Amino acid sequence: MTTNTMDKDAGASVAGEAQHNDTASEIASLRERLMRALAETENTRRQGERRAQDAGQYAITNFARELLQVVDNLRRAIEADAADREGSGIDGLIEGVTATDRILTQILNRFGVEEIKALHQPFDPKKHEAVMATDETDQPPGSVAQVLETGYTLHDRLLRPARVVVAKPRQPSPQADQP
Repeated sequence: MTTNTMDKDAGASVAGEAQHNDTASEIASLRERLMRALAETENTRRQGERRAQDAGQYAITNFARELLQVVDNLRRAIEADAADREGSGIDGLIEGVTATDRILTQILNRFGVEEIKALHQPFDPKKHEAVMATDETDQPPGSVAQVLETGYTLHDRLLRPARVVVAKPRQPSPQADQP
């Protein structure tokens, strides 16, 4: 073999090797792009599933929030009757209102609307709205002394905060300081 032929063979070998490296690099690049596209598709699918689940679970939020006004009024009627019970003669009406309240509460519970138990619990700004504070209570400071309006959650989300009166530390009375 002549030197000229050897140079041609070496040149072809180098060119073939460069072409092989380019092809391998292109295959690796395409494989990486494919893997990223698959991962992005999977993330989009999961996100869509989460959104569909949230939409199904929380679709009644506005409806439930509006219906809570009915619950409040039913309970006010029941509480007003409890104060006037002696000799009023409308026990049948109040029994009907009480039954309606019980059924409405059961329906709300079935759809994930739950009452927030606030009375005598530590004040939680994520669930409670402090309307005022009082030192005229036996409750420890920072706890809910009175519930003015019941709060509700829809599954794990706050639907309406409980409006509460919070216990504050007792202030010594000025009369106690005098001898």
